[in-house]
Amino acid sequence: MKEAVTTAQMARELFNTSWIKLEVIGHADTLQPDPFALVEAARILCADGFQVFPYTTEDLIVGEKLLKPVVNCLMPWGAPIGSGQGLRNIEGLRAMRAWFSDIPLIIDAGIGAPSQAAQAMEMGFDGILLNTAVAKAGDPVGMANGFRLAIEAGQAARSAGLMEKRDMAAASTPIFGLASLS
Repeated sequence: MKEAVTTAQMARELFNTSWIKLEVIGHADTLQPDPFALVEAARILCADGFQVFPYTTEDLIVGEKLLKPVVNCLMPWGAPIGSGQGLRNIEGLRAMRAWFSDIPLIIDAGIGAPSQAAQAMEMGFDGILLNTAVAKAGDPVGMANGFRLAIEAGQAARSAGLMEKRDMAAASTPIFGLASLS
């Protein structure tokens, strides 16, 4: 935690900005955030005048704790960093979007395909932070363009109003006015 705070302070001096993406990693294999140290580092940095963009999980309690020190945005992971697994906990992410309806939410980590980014945008997320999926592509420029198109499609679908899922089938063609072939 102290390392994250010190790094943020050095970055502010070097780049002359108070905006900082805060990552406090708690597990070496999964690169999962340490929620306790993350909240404490966010508190310290917010008190020091930083605009903190915390890399977190989809945990609602951690989200609440991060918002208390005046964090204005939450950046939950879709899946572990660089894994390309997409949105592993769909219901947890939906709950986060519903619970923090007025807070910008950006999916940070785990997105590996444009379709996964479109899915997040359809769910109402405000953005996607990409790196590995574009950097590791055979054609990074083409992949970045694919992501751009998918994100735009996801936003357009959300704005247009997605069809609600149903448990049973429902005819999409009206019965009245059809020709009778009997």
